[in-house]
Amino acid sequence: MPEGMKEAATLPNAISLLRLLVVPLMLWLLLDGNYGPAFWLFLVASVSDGVDGYIAKRFNSRSVVGSYLDPLADKALLMGVYVTLGLAGYLPMWLVVFTIFRDLMIVGGAALFLGLTGRLEMQPLMSGKLNTLAQILLAGVVLAGLSLGIPLATATTALVYFVAATVVFSGGCYLVVWSKRAAELEG
Repeated sequence: MPEGMKEAATLPNAISLLRLLVVPLMLWLLLDGNYGPAFWLFLVASVSDGVDGYIAKRFNSRSVVGSYLDPLADKALLMGVYVTLGLAGYLPMWLVVFTIFRDLMIVGGAALFLGLTGRLEMQPLMSGKLNTLAQILLAGVVLAGLSLGIPLATATTALVYFVAATVVFSGGCYLVVWSKRAAELEG
């Protein structure tokens, strides 16, 4: 097997790929009103995000492929669930737009940096990980409420504003990092 294929064929990468592949099924379940199965699938997908990261670090199986595949799977999962829940009225659309704008800003900054320098290393920031965790918690609480029939309006409202705060904070952190990198290249 060629070296690049060996790097891609790691357990963490397989877990990330499976997480990416379950996104269409989860969105179909949500659109069809099957909130119970969607909640459990979301829970498994969310836990897999931590599991693949743990395995990659613990067994030194980090890879360049994984550094792109893991955040791609996270973004596809969260953006899909947020848009679906927002359009159904279970999340405020302003928050959905806010979270998508942050992600597009980060991807745009990375693409610009790649275009200017010809290289790019994916390095998630702790603020981005906090934002991802907050988004997962909010989606999980909304889906738990829908699937279990539990009124969680107070928790949902608190998490909406917490997610909004982490979106602003992490987006700002990424802007600072990209600005510093650009300044270093010019200097």
